[in-house]
Amino acid sequence: MCNRNTPSLAISRQALRHALTRFGWDSEVIFNAELALVELIVNAWRHGDTPAPVVHFSLVTRTLRVCVSDESDALPTPRTPGDLAEAGRGLQLIEGLTHRWGVEPQKRGKIVWYELDFVA
Repeated sequence: MCNRNTPSLAISRQALRHALTRFGWDSEVIFNAELALVELIVNAWRHGDTPAPVVHFSLVTRTLRVCVSDESDALPTPRTPGDLAEAGRGLQLIEGLTHRWGVEPQKRGKIVWYELDFVA
């Protein structure tokens, strides 16, 4: 779990970075994966009605899948913020940094996920 009151955000980033580095992923892709992870966690804190979102990631057949679950049933919807807006670009960022992303409603809450493919 990733809690606002613990260093778990940093631990989640480090674990992801370590795994991708170990499997030979490019540093730019690792940066994008970390940035997308942070965005999903922050969105879960801000909009997900939960102080401790659960983070899970897996590497299967050259594809990274990162999942962040929260307790809110509200599904994320991309917004079009004004030019000077300081918020509202998170899902656009996720879309630009990843190959795929989506949402899976759960019995309680949801899982927001993204995928990145290994590129040699």
